[in-house]
Amino acid sequence: MSRFNSNRDNYGRHGDNFAPRKFEEYAYILDYIQNGKSSIVRMREGVIIHAVGEEHLTLLELLGVNNEKFSIGERVYIGKDGREKIVSVLGRLDYTHISQSAKNELPTVIEKIVVVNEKRFIDYFNSSQPMTPRVHSLELIPGIGKTYMKSILEEREKRKFESFLDLQERTGLRDAPKLIAKRIYDEISGETRMNIFVRK
Repeated sequence: MSRFNSNRDNYGRHGDNFAPRKFEEYAYILDYIQNGKSSIVRMREGVIIHAVGEEHLTLLELLGVNNEKFSIGERVYIGKDGREKIVSVLGRLDYTHISQSAKNELPTVIEKIVVVNEKRFIDYFNSSQPMTPRVHSLELIPGIGKTYMKSILEEREKRKFESFLDLQERTGLRDAPKLIAKRIYDEISGETRMNIFVRK
């Protein structure tokens, strides 16, 4: 009999120190296997779900409740109390260990998270600072070069941006959610040297 306690989640391991706010409250489903085996916790079988956390944007393996219906892109509660569809969070996953289907869905789901959490990502445009005398952190977003950076900095001095539409109308920067989503995808997949959105 397994001594694993389904109420004690494992994704705080791997160097994390269980500090507050490091745990995800919600996650978005990327893929699920009805009769799967955990790649993290030995002897754990059932509905194995690959998901991405909403706040820290970390990849997670979840154990779903049997006989529940799940859908790709669905937002599920994974916090400590009152879970309805998730038995436990089994642990964090590396990008190379999620399924190919999950990898295929990841760009779309990330963009969905960005749009749903618009204020959080608009705040990045309103508050980001220079990294070095020559490089501003805004330039880490794909598609933002010196011209857009200058326009964003000038406009936010006049008035903070209120939405992606406001940002576009005042600076000409189109598809900001797609650009941010691309940066997040690159961070998750290990294509960047430093992370600005994804917690390592």
